[in-house]
Amino acid sequence: MEKSALISLAKQSLEIEIAELNHLKNRIGEDFAKAVEIINNAVGKLIVVGIGKSAHVGNKIVATLNSTGTPAQFLHAAEAIHGDLGVIQKQDVVLCISNSGNSPEIVNLVPFLKDYSSALIGMTGNLNSKLAEFSDVVLNTFVEKEACPNKLAPTSSTTVQMALGDAMAVCLMKMNGFKDRDFAKFHPGGTLGKNLTAKVEQFLSSQKPQVSENSPVKDVIISVSSSTHGVTVVTENDKILGVITDGDLRRMLMNTENISGILAKDIMSRKPKSIEKNELAKDAMKILKEKNIGQLIVTDQGKYFGIIDLHRLLDEGII
Repeated sequence: MEKSALISLAKQSLEIEIAELNHLKNRIGEDFAKAVEIINNAVGKLIVVGIGKSAHVGNKIVATLNSTGTPAQFLHAAEAIHGDLGVIQKQDVVLCISNSGNSPEIVNLVPFLKDYSSALIGMTGNLNSKLAEFSDVVLNTFVEKEACPNKLAPTSSTTVQMALGDAMAVCLMKMNGFKDRDFAKFHPGGTLGKNLTAKVEQFLSSQKPQVSENSPVKDVIISVSSSTHGVTVVTENDKILGVITDGDLRRMLMNTENISGILAKDIMSRKPKSIEKNELAKDAMKILKEKNIGQLIVTDQGKYFGIIDLHRLLDEGII
């Protein structure tokens, strides 16, 4: 196929799915609100059941709910009728996902899902299906057209299912007052976790360059050159007086013929930017970006504690 034809087909596919999502949006009503309230008020957890492509959607919905404060567990329909029904407790709510609502596994399973749980919510594109008949609440995910060129492979239908699951998760988050600090509890690892929880002191440099205000320029040059950060901090009993960068040294050398009598206090920039060691690393990154600087002084109750470097934060995924 020509590239232009591929691009046109991709756009057509997206247009079909966007149209189906708009249809879904217009159908959102009291049944959706009731389903969310049932899940929110449940004493137990939410059990999400599916098979085929709907099973993959169900797993994604479960992952989203668990990470946003709503306990959920996935149950494969084929495994359920062969022993795994025992995972459902009477206080649990079941969300069963099936586009047709009439697949053999679902037809055999729904009476038990209804009987074993406190409520059965059906997510289906067929309001005349067995799943819809047994459900306490039905979420209509009907699509007029699959994006698949043969109109067979689940494309629009799974997109609609997943989007409806996301909408449920968003509503449940709002109902439960779920905030970013709560999100952080469930995401301690990876980039998300680091940006939500990592503290400045976790990324502290092993180097702590410093000089006194009366240090001669030779000592300043040695201190700046001996660290990889190109900076040294001017202190007095760990009280920060200023900072000297390699740029400050270059400017001084260019403008001064005799440097023998120059001291650190003559070169330093006063009131440098700093951050407390217990602050979030992402806040340090924000300062570094806003001030267009490469290093930031780290303090412990106002006293010099160390250096944090822009490149270290970037390497660790702090943004």
